[in-house]
Amino acid sequence: MLVMTDPRPSGLKDWFALPNIVHLKAEAGRFEIQGLDLWQNYWRDPYHLLLMLPWRLFFLLLTAGYGIVNALFALAYLAQPGAIENAELGSFADAFFFSVQTLGAIGYGAMYPTTLYTNAVVAVEAMVSILSIAMITGLAFARFSRSDARVTFSQVAVVEPYNGVPTLMFRTANRRRNQILEATLKVYLLRDEISLEGQRMRHFYELPLVRNETPRFSLGWTVMHPIDEQSPLWNATAESLEQQRSTIVISLSGLDETVMQPLHARHVYAVRDIRWNHRFVDIIYDTKNGDRYIDYRYFNVAEPIASD
Repeated sequence: MLVMTDPRPSGLKDWFALPNIVHLKAEAGRFEIQGLDLWQNYWRDPYHLLLMLPWRLFFLLLTAGYGIVNALFALAYLAQPGAIENAELGSFADAFFFSVQTLGAIGYGAMYPTTLYTNAVVAVEAMVSILSIAMITGLAFARFSRSDARVTFSQVAVVEPYNGVPTLMFRTANRRRNQILEATLKVYLLRDEISLEGQRMRHFYELPLVRNETPRFSLGWTVMHPIDEQSPLWNATAESLEQQRSTIVISLSGLDETVMQPLHARHVYAVRDIRWNHRFVDIIYDTKNGDRYIDYRYFNVAEPIASD
C-alpha cells in the first residue's frame, strides 16, 4: 500500500476539495487509485454527479426530489388555513395534490388559490416548475446523448514471436454492429523506477505499435507491440515487471458512425494478465464452401507455444 500525502497549504486543499490522503493500492495485480472512481465522491459537483449516477438512482433521486418539493409547497399552503378553495381544511393530501397540479401546470380548476399569500406561493412554485423542467430536460438529454463505447478487450495479453521478434499482443473488438471511424489506439507501460538519489517515481512509456490506427473498426483488431531493443519491455520478465508494479494501459478513441460523436474506451492489463510464450487461438476459419466466419468463443483463449 502506497500512501501519498498532500503537502500543499490547507487553504489550497479546501479550494480544490481534495482529501488529505489518497490511497494507491495494487489489488489483483492492478495499480489503481481507490475510491476516486465512485460516484458518491462527486457530491461537491452535483452536475457531474447527476451525469455519472446509474439510471435507476437517477430516477430515484428525481422521484425523491419531486416528492420533497411538493411536500414543502404543501406545508407553505397549509400555513394559511382556508387559502385553497374546495380543499379540506388542514388536509395535507389536498395541499400536496394542489402543489402537484401547480408544479405540473395541470390546472384542473377544482382547487384554486383565494388569498394574496397563496397566489404568491403559486407564483414561486410556477417559477420553480419552469426551472426544474428545463434542468431535468437538459440532464436527461445529456445522459442520452453520451456516446458510450461498447468495446471489449481480451482478458489476457500474450507475448509470442512474430517475424522472429517477441511481440506483445492483445485483442479488441467492437461489440456494436456499426463502425468506429478513425479509431486510434495507444498503449502505455506504467512502472515504478528508483532514481540515483533513491526517489521512487511512476514513469509512463508509450509502446510503439505495428498498427495504431484504422479507418474503420467494425469486427476485431489484434494489437501488436514488437519487443525489440527500442522497446521499454526489452529484457523484461514477469518477475521484473512485478517488482516494478508494472501495468499496461490501453486507450482507444474514435468516432461513432451512427451518432457522429467521439467515443473512448480504456483497459488495463496487470502483470498477471500477460501470458508469456503463449499465442491466441485463431478465431477466423473458412468453411468448405468458401465462407469465412469469426468465432468469438475463442476471443480470450490463449494456448502455450510448443517448445522445439
